[in-house]
Amino acid sequence: MAAIAVPGPILPQPGIPVIRVVYGLASAMLAAFVFFACFAFSDTSPYDVIAIPTILVWACLGIRLHSGAVPLVVLLTLYLGAIVAALFPYLDEAFPLTWTIQLAYLALTCVFFAMYFSDDTEARMELALKAYTASCVFSAALGIVGYLQWLGIEDLFYKYDRASGTFQDPNVFGSFLTLGALYLMHGLLTATARRPVLSLAALLVILAGIFLSFSRGSWAGTFVATVVMIGSVYATSGPGRLRRRIVGLSLATLALGAVAVAALLSVDHVQKMFETRAAVSQDYDEGETGRFGNQLRGMAMLVERPFGMGPMHWRLTFGLEPHNSYIGSFANGGWLGGAVFLGLVLATGFVGFRLLARASPFRGHAQVVWPALLMFFLQALQIDIEKWRHVYMMLGMVWALEAARLRWRSARPGDGVARS
Repeated sequence: MAAIAVPGPILPQPGIPVIRVVYGLASAMLAAFVFFACFAFSDTSPYDVIAIPTILVWACLGIRLHSGAVPLVVLLTLYLGAIVAALFPYLDEAFPLTWTIQLAYLALTCVFFAMYFSDDTEARMELALKAYTASCVFSAALGIVGYLQWLGIEDLFYKYDRASGTFQDPNVFGSFLTLGALYLMHGLLTATARRPVLSLAALLVILAGIFLSFSRGSWAGTFVATVVMIGSVYATSGPGRLRRRIVGLSLATLALGAVAVAALLSVDHVQKMFETRAAVSQDYDEGETGRFGNQLRGMAMLVERPFGMGPMHWRLTFGLEPHNSYIGSFANGGWLGGAVFLGLVLATGFVGFRLLARASPFRGHAQVVWPALLMFFLQALQIDIEKWRHVYMMLGMVWALEAARLRWRSARPGDGVARS
């Protein structure tokens, strides 16, 4: 397949120790880049500090944009173009301008991930998913400690009486943890986890963090993502012992999770918060000026505005974010921005489910990453995900897996044997 290369300097062959050290350092930077995704106390985090050096180092070592990931770049470019066009009347306003620049930066990281994971895909994906899972365990543990107030420091690692870990928002915290949970579940189900007891312990920490975030979107999204992942693993496994293992472990995990939830609900303030958050809607959702009322009024306004309201101007009109990324894309980027955002979601959905359906060496990783990203696309119906760093990481991963699959298929026509 054709590829667009980012040229780097002529380097010694990988067998020479010096270049091994260079590649080892670059891989360590990438692992730190991924791990630091959990630090979201503020708009700038260690993730952003290490992002540009990591991208530049790998650009010098040589990364390529394979043709399988080109549609992603085209759609992101069109989306950013629509946002910039809608921004022109408001260039003198600092906040919309800053927001647009940050969005362009996140799109750049997405393209980098699509290029980076397209080569040496299995090894690089494994490194990144291990780093991400470690990040999840770290943040979830802090969220649990903060929620139980073991440190005795007010509002540290919890917000609004909900676990928030290393995040400002408990909703983002809960959803962030899902990919790590899926990675650990997949290893346990497929018997590829090298330390199953440690993996199970880490999984329980992450699931406790998700529960104590008291995020309805995270609860529902994690459930849907888990069902999709387990369903794909089961459907693509041959009949016999592995399928029995999948069923048995799924039931055992469900029972263990139920026991853990029951234990947490035995704590009085946990039970009260659960009863409050388990309601279908909250006070801020209802009424003409609530979330849903604003969305209905805003959609009527957007029908008459081809260029939208301008980046971040929904907030100026209604005093709140739209809490719906699909509506937000039309508000921020006009009809073109909204249409391209929908196109990006649909195209990625097509690619994601095809990765699950087609046998390839990359299906195992797709079974972890795509259900997690699917969860975010579903959550986008009730929250704003445009600025979530890890969403762009997963988006790049999915398209990189597709680019790698297409190259593998082209090189080995007729080979339908997959490795989980």
